[in-house]
Amino acid sequence: MERTFFEWIVYILDNYGSWFLKGTAITLLISLLGTIIGFLIGLGLGATKKIPCSSNKIKNFFLMIVNALITCYVEVFRGTPMMVQAIVMYFGMQEFVGINFNPTIAGIIIVSINTGAYMVEVVRGGIESVDSGQMEAAKSIGMNHRQAMIYVILPQTIKNILPATGNEFIINIKDTSVLNVISVTELFFVTKSIKGAIFRTYETFIVAALIYFVLTLTVTRLLKLLEKRMDGKKEITYASSKKLKKAG
Repeated sequence: MERTFFEWIVYILDNYGSWFLKGTAITLLISLLGTIIGFLIGLGLGATKKIPCSSNKIKNFFLMIVNALITCYVEVFRGTPMMVQAIVMYFGMQEFVGINFNPTIAGIIIVSINTGAYMVEVVRGGIESVDSGQMEAAKSIGMNHRQAMIYVILPQTIKNILPATGNEFIINIKDTSVLNVISVTELFFVTKSIKGAIFRTYETFIVAALIYFVLTLTVTRLLKLLEKRMDGKKEITYASSKKLKKAG
């Protein structure tokens, strides 16, 4: 007797649930580590792009070269699909360098570099969103540019770019699906394998779609809670005028 739609869903979960769990775990691992490493890349390179020119011509020339390289990196990785990047980097390392990466490690590296390219511009915008008076105030108390960036500007920048960083994490959860082209056993790769085993495309990918939806929805809610915690209390309770008079 032919199974109904829901019977197929139950059958798939019952027989291949562990496959989906493994794929989901790999997807979360790659997207989380890729976002964290990419964030650190973007933070470092974005801060580097904001180093001001000085009277030292050699330093200025070096900064010009570094900024040009950063710009090339950003333009190349933002201007090409991650799927193409994965194929070129993974198979290119095998053919031209002779290095055979574990597919999962290769996936983490690819997602990290791709995310870093986007985060450079996010960080740059976050630094520019901080009031310029903050840098001037820091320098007025004796801080140099590096100290002002580390202790004054970047902490505020990180808070400002938290929503954009969260969006990158959510995008990475979905975009890890392209890594199936280098045989990373993430959720999409596992789903294709199950579909090939039971020859049921619709029901199998419905399960995968629901898992992706739950993942992104959960991460979105957690990030909103984190943003509220970082914002702190917006209401300030002032003492009444009577209490102020008594205190005086």
